[in-house]
Formats: sequence, structure tokens, C-alpha cells
Amino acid sequence: QVHLQESGGGAVQAGGSLKLSCVASRHDDREQCMAWFRQAPGKERERVARIRLVGSTDYADSVKGRFTISKDNAANTLYLQMNGLKPEDTAMYYCATGGTCYYYNYWGQGTQVTVSS
Repeated sequence: QVHLQESGGGAVQAGGSLKLSCVASRHDDREQCMAWFRQAPGKERERVARIRLVGSTDYADSVKGRFTISKDNAANTLYLQMNGLKPEDTAMYYCATGGTCYYYNYWGQGTQVTVSS
């Protein structure tokens, strides 16, 4: 079992920045992929960004050029640097890990991001 705990959410104005963190309780080599998802009220969950164990990354088109996913393996921590925030980025943000980048075994409880115009 891997427990994930997100932090760093908050309320900012459009154009602002936030950095989300996700600390994993332990490292598991079977977890090949870590990702950030978000879900806004009334909308489907969306994968924002993912990073593989080897370090390669993918981003949703809606956040490309504004968000950066990274990880600190020594600290078992996943990050999401969010710049140029827009009101449409408002959502609950979740981190997740998976044995592949298509199925995620473990999820955090989420951290709320609210962007005002």
C-alpha cells in the first residue's frame, strides 16, 4: 500500500502561480508512472500531467507551457508547478501512481485550487 498526500493548493488570482506537492509514504519500484489529475464540479476527471519512472513527461494540451511536473525520488515527492493560472484551472487536484501510465493504483485525497478572474 502506498499513501499519497497532496498539499500546496489555495486561492490565487488569474496569472498567479502555485506549486503542488504529493508525498508518497514509500517508494515502490512497481509504480512506473505518477500523474496529476484534476476534477472540477460537474466535469469529468482530467489527467493534467504524468511522469514516468525514467523521467519522460506528458501534458494535457490545456496546460502545456504553463504547468511543469517533476519528482524528487529521494524525497518520494511529486510536484506540479503551475504558472499563468486561469479561472478554468479551478478544480480539485489529485496525485496518483500506477504500474503503468494507463491504470493508477493509488490516489491522494486531493488539494483544491481556485483561480479568480
